[in-house]
Amino acid sequence: MNKKLAAALSGGAVLVLTLSGCSDDSGDEQVNAWAGKVCDQAQPQIQKRADAQQVIISTAADGKPADVQTADSKAFQDIADANRSLAKGIESAGEPPVEGGKQLQQDAVKELTATATAYEGLKKQVDGLDPKDQKRFADGLNTIATGLAKIEKMDQDALGKLSSGRLGQAMAKQPGCQKAKASIAPTPQSAKPGSDASTGSDKAPSAAASASASAAPSASKGEDKE
Repeated sequence: MNKKLAAALSGGAVLVLTLSGCSDDSGDEQVNAWAGKVCDQAQPQIQKRADAQQVIISTAADGKPADVQTADSKAFQDIADANRSLAKGIESAGEPPVEGGKQLQQDAVKELTATATAYEGLKKQVDGLDPKDQKRFADGLNTIATGLAKIEKMDQDALGKLSSGRLGQAMAKQPGCQKAKASIAPTPQSAKPGSDASTGSDKAPSAAASASASAAPSASKGEDKE
């Protein structure tokens, strides 16, 4: 069950990698300058997302229900905050100097803001779980993992519209728009294979681990783009 949440988050790690299409040295200075503005502001938010995801995955490995709840709640809020900041960064950079740039900008800002609200909804769901009732807690994480997988898809789509053509090429060259490695060390996975909260154990696999089965393929595609 924990594996579902962790898996959905592995897909979310691709969020800004979707901006990295095949780069080349074409593209005018205005487009490159716009990409630089966005990516310079995006870098700390990408790092924040990567750290939040690692916290969930590590805690999910062998954490107690209360620890999983605390980690998931904070991580969802951190990702929501990062998405709002990404939206503001795209908005403050001004209209992209490409055909249809204003609409691309508006769509990205709108969708990132919507996903931020959705992550805050997941935080509320996690906060509402009772870690003392291990069976219900486990079931609740499964429900949250399903919702997380859908939101991660929205998350990637939000920036996907900026990833093609001249904008995508320009952003692919910006260090700030590259995948970030979590600055938090993974926790050794000491949990026994197959163990979960429903067995009566005091360890609760995170919701992050359950959604990964479906998200992993998209994550591997993102890796290929590096």
